[in-house]
Amino acid sequence: MRVLVIEDDEQVAEGIAVGLRRAGMAVDVALDGSVGLDWALVGVHDVVVLDRDLPGIHGDEVCAALIQSGNPPRILMLTASAEVDDRVEGLALGADDYLPKPFALAELVARIRALLRRAQPPLPPVLAHADLELDTARHQLRRSGQPVELAPKEFGCLEALLFARGRVVSAEELLDRVWDDSSDPVTTAVKVTISRLRQKLGDPPVVETVGSLGYRIAQ
Repeated sequence: MRVLVIEDDEQVAEGIAVGLRRAGMAVDVALDGSVGLDWALVGVHDVVVLDRDLPGIHGDEVCAALIQSGNPPRILMLTASAEVDDRVEGLALGADDYLPKPFALAELVARIRALLRRAQPPLPPVLAHADLELDTARHQLRRSGQPVELAPKEFGCLEALLFARGRVVSAEELLDRVWDDSSDPVTTAVKVTISRLRQKLGDPPVVETVGSLGYRIAQ
């Protein structure tokens, strides 16, 4: 899951980013509305966490522009106001959810995951293949009933491959889905991560390379 945080308070933005990354999400951060809107329109993010009171372009305008784009990500708006009218107004703009500040990071994580489950197509709570069970909600993997510890990027790659249901997933697509801008990724990072993932999964092999096209779950 890739999340864009648009928040002008740098300390708050980085605190959110650190917490979401610990929860296994790839996170990009924009500190004003103009940069945030440009980034959000690229279309690589599943959820945008959008502060309402932004410099440059107000959060309301960013939300409206994303809705008008025709294929918006899920939008969770943040505001320092706890007034009901403000929350209703934000939702009326097209936001999917609204969270007043201050908030508990655990609640933000839960709401982001809930938004992703509402996305089309939805991400199942458990992705299964043969003897693999990947619990996306609890961030746990079991093979033949035994737990397998994965690093966040390994988990993200396996999640994307299982969700593709046998479709070949390119290294570039994995970069878009699993890595964020702070990691300055290159395609070799995908190769290294897939290699480590294969080692942890053991035999029989689960992930196969398809020429120069990418990777898929072995059938």
